Amino acid sequence: MKKALKIIGKILLAFVAFILLYIVLAYSISKITVEREPNTKEEVTIYIMTNGVHTDIVVPTRNEFMDWSKEVKYENTISKDTTYQYLAMGWGDKGFYLETPNWSDLRASTALKAASGLSNTAIHATYFSNIKENESCKKIIISKEQYVRLADYIKNSFKKDEKGQFIHIKTDQNYGKRDAFYEATGSYSLLHTCNTWANNALKVSGQKCCFWTPIDSAIFAKYSNK
Repeated sequence: MKKALKIIGKILLAFVAFILLYIVLAYSISKITVEREPNTKEEVTIYIMTNGVHTDIVVPTRNEFMDWSKEVKYENTISKDTTYQYLAMGWGDKGFYLETPNWSDLRASTALKAASGLSNTAIHATYFSNIKENESCKKIIISKEQYVRLADYIKNSFKKDEKGQFIHIKTDQNYGKRDAFYEATGSYSLLHTCNTWANNALKVSGQKCCFWTPIDSAIFAKYSNK
């Protein structure tokens, strides 16, 4: 019995040490800033948006480079409203999205799968009529070329069917009347979270961001003076 307790104690100690190391690294590396590409034109307005935990990238529903409504179809939302002008998209663990609408619904199995990278991923897409800038939503104006890079990054995050179309997840777990879920590529883990995905979207498009971060607050700290 004593031997078993010692083994359990060592496992728990190692787990606590890992969590503490993860927190320290997340905090310190998130402080490292990747600066915005210099001498670029301000031509396309996008936004970053957080619900306090998770970061979305918000883009125009349509412009000369991309009509998102052709793939992220209005008809896949409950409202089916075709007048929405903006689309917010976030990548993350499928189990979290579909099985954990509230933190009180979180199950240990869902959390362990997400942390380990063993579960599937999804993209949550939400339409908006207008966007209001505040502490939880920051405007970023990028060049046309940067927007093309951003759009390509987001498109490549969607899993596609044999016809090359985004795969809609049919579910009754929508958060409202304006949103829908889609199958995504990649694996979620402690090293590649929903916020890491959003931070990488900013990095790909040449915007100010963290060198690496798993948390939303680190991203928004880079835009706190805007």
